[in-house]
Amino acid sequence: MLLLLLLLLFQFSMLGNSEVVTSFENICPQFFFRETPPNDAIKPANPAQICQLYKNQYRFATLYDRDNCIPIYSAYVYQPGYGKRPDSWMVEPQLMGSNYQKEMATEWTLLNDIGVDQGLLNESQAVLRDYKNLTNFNRGHLNPNGHQPNPDYKAATFTLTNIVPQFMKLNSGKWNNYEQEVMMSRTEGCATTYVVVGVVPGNNYIAGGRVNKPSHIWSAACCEIDNNRRKSWAVIALNDQNAVELITLGELEEKLVGLYRKEEILLFDSDCPRQ
Repeated sequence: MLLLLLLLLFQFSMLGNSEVVTSFENICPQFFFRETPPNDAIKPANPAQICQLYKNQYRFATLYDRDNCIPIYSAYVYQPGYGKRPDSWMVEPQLMGSNYQKEMATEWTLLNDIGVDQGLLNESQAVLRDYKNLTNFNRGHLNPNGHQPNPDYKAATFTLTNIVPQFMKLNSGKWNNYEQEVMMSRTEGCATTYVVVGVVPGNNYIAGGRVNKPSHIWSAACCEIDNNRRKSWAVIALNDQNAVELITLGELEEKLVGLYRKEEILLFDSDCPRQ
């Protein structure tokens, strides 16, 4: 019995962690400029706020759309570093209910070691088989592992709660160029850069209508140069073309007002310049 208990404790220690919370501001505000998340205008009808916790440390924050089985945005601090790309995908147990553990885990672990029901897991979120046999689309990170500083931070991005169906040519083309080249150039001289990457839900789906295919993917950055100087920039892309439009933060917020059909959208605190 003692040996079994020790094995179970070891198994849980090897899991990642994430937590569905009632407030980003109270649990993981450090991923937002001035500790201020985007306003509620882009919050979906059935949201889940996830503080992505891995090995006892919060790594980034995600607003998840339970109905569409996609993240609406992920927010993080830009800290690019070297490291091997992870190859294990995880899911979020607490999307099934708050009585489940906070630890994110692979589907195999949940189904085989913990005894979670496959149907219950499928009802709560996207799963790996939703992304099988896609045509022209693949798994697209909102928070890319390349923007994270070390293996633990990178591993934390490999949760399906951070993934949307992305146009394959965009994912490996212009969007990848923005993530790798443009971000490196734009952040020169920045002490801290806060990033919010999000999507606009579309009218089409994958996996037999389970997982929404976003119409647009966007990214906004707010850079602190020092205590008195800040700058910002943004991009937006149609999710069926290999093209990215570089615009100001203010222009992105105006575009999103139209796309989300809202009166006002604020992605960062007002101290972040819009031009």
